[in-house]
Amino acid sequence: MSYQGVYEQIVRGRARAWALEALAGDGVRAVRHPLGFVCLPLERDGGEGVCIHLWSDSFAPARSTTSQIHCHSWDLVSHVLYGQVRNVHAVVTDAELDATHRVFEVVSGADGDRISPTHRTVRHATGLVESFGAGDVYTLPADRFHSSVVPEGGEAATIALGRGHPGSHDLSLGPLGAGDHRVPRRPLDAGETARAVRLITAHVS
Repeated sequence: MSYQGVYEQIVRGRARAWALEALAGDGVRAVRHPLGFVCLPLERDGGEGVCIHLWSDSFAPARSTTSQIHCHSWDLVSHVLYGQVRNVHAVVTDAELDATHRVFEVVSGADGDRISPTHRTVRHATGLVESFGAGDVYTLPADRFHSSVVPEGGEAATIALGRGHPGSHDLSLGPLGAGDHRVPRRPLDAGETARAVRLITAHVS
């Protein structure tokens, strides 16, 4: 189903039913995302994409070389299927002598992410913290630094819809001295993917 079709299902209150139907299909293959969740990609068409994101201590997290603070090159619409998700906005200020982080550009490909340092150094502070529970929908425009946080020990899943924003870039805050490097996206095997699907299905049914 297309981005627009999934969005309409959410608006009509059919998000849970759509998720169950989508996860029952063949060909779903989950990957460990560097931002700490398991991603189940379901649709990709040009600059639009639909995924289900799962936060669970049942799965070992991927290795992160930067930080959880990032911004997207796309506009986000997120529907919480279950659990609680906090959208923590970051106030990022350009800095030189008192910088704490460097801005990195993230370019994703089939084999993983190319993480490239930029000349921009910054410091940051916590801004608005928004909390969302099951059934809530929130949006986030491209180019807004933030992090998605699930309470420690908590379980949560969301439907994430992304629509590309021309001229924007995927960015992340990382160590000042880190250099250019590549981070692979490691897929879950068939058994782990099936376990992720069962976990989501059990909460949503």
